[in-house]
Amino acid sequence: MPDANKNVDQAFALAKARYAEIGVDVEKALEKLSRIPISLHCWQGDDVGGFENSGQELGSGLAVTGNYPGKARTADELRGDLDKALALIPGTHRLNLHASYAETGGKKVDRDALEPAHFQRWIDWAKAKKMGMDFNPTYFSHPKADDGWTLAHPDKAIRQFWIDHGVACREIGAAMGEALGSPCVTNVWIPDGMKDQTIDRRGPRERLTESLDAMFKPEIDPKHNRDAVEGKLFGIGSETFVVGMHEFYLGYAITRKKVYTIDSGHYHPTEVVADKLSSALGFVDEVLMHVSRGVRWDSDHVVLLTDDVELIAQEIVRGNYLDRVHIGLDFFDASINRVAAWVIGTRSMLKALLLALLEPIDALRKYEAEGDYTSRLAVLEEAKTLPAGAVWDHYLQSEGIPVGRDWIDAVKRYEADVLSKRK
Repeated sequence: MPDANKNVDQAFALAKARYAEIGVDVEKALEKLSRIPISLHCWQGDDVGGFENSGQELGSGLAVTGNYPGKARTADELRGDLDKALALIPGTHRLNLHASYAETGGKKVDRDALEPAHFQRWIDWAKAKKMGMDFNPTYFSHPKADDGWTLAHPDKAIRQFWIDHGVACREIGAAMGEALGSPCVTNVWIPDGMKDQTIDRRGPRERLTESLDAMFKPEIDPKHNRDAVEGKLFGIGSETFVVGMHEFYLGYAITRKKVYTIDSGHYHPTEVVADKLSSALGFVDEVLMHVSRGVRWDSDHVVLLTDDVELIAQEIVRGNYLDRVHIGLDFFDASINRVAAWVIGTRSMLKALLLALLEPIDALRKYEAEGDYTSRLAVLEEAKTLPAGAVWDHYLQSEGIPVGRDWIDAVKRYEADVLSKRK
């Protein structure tokens, strides 16, 4: 497509000149963008099913809607789908894996007995693609989580089972980080809570603190594994009381020096999640940013280039937090092509970061420092119509990625050739 490539090149040259007029180095912005990894979540490809073959329902306040054909049924199919998605996304990224995606060779291995060997094929796959990995203990879809309680469970034996699971997952995360030469962020999210009026809120939170302390007691080299904790506003079945709410985990992360996880779908719809980054990073060293899209009560819609996502990217870039914020995605949608969902969500996050990197930040800071808020607002508005799309197309073309809508045709061909044959 020489003519199409020429058009992209011409548009980029003009865009580069436009941005230079306001003091923005486009090449520098693209170089920075190329070094930002997004952690793609494995569970979008199979509706959070995993490969334990336990027959357990998803439960624990989680629900996936839709029955679009072509869901991955095996780890090999899931890796193939990820290969296709990654081929349509510029840059080098990461894989975020849940413990329930272990490959045990058909043997029954309970979650407290999982080992790095059960994830070796995932590690080998990531190493071949020069990707890093992140990891998550799976505190749902298990008989010992049927009542909605895990690390805060009143039964000590059940708490110990989940503590042991967390310890095992931290060791697996460290093995991933060491093998891949990049620290694995192992993120802890639990569903514990109650549906209606709750009398004793102190007890469950004290038990959760004790369980987390026990889980994190074994020392693991942070060069290989970083421990993260994630809160929640509410879930199905825990509408009134969530043990691990955000205030709990922020306090825990500060006092125990853990990575604090902020999920953009886990707050009230009127809260500005981006504003939480600079607040939290004043007291914790690192944040794991789970980017999602909340719609009414459901927090896990496919990420789009919305105002909320742009604000998150702006806060990361404006605050010089790129080396302190780990960016991952967290959504699951079975109503559309699952591979396309990965591509849409990841590319939307990258577009938001590109827009933030293309801001005339030096001029904006100068106006703000001088109290010239009129110029600050005016320049922000003018920047919205600068030709960022031409810069994005150039980035795609330089990475060998289809430009414009061509990637949709590639997904449709994959659907016809591969996904449609899955029953």
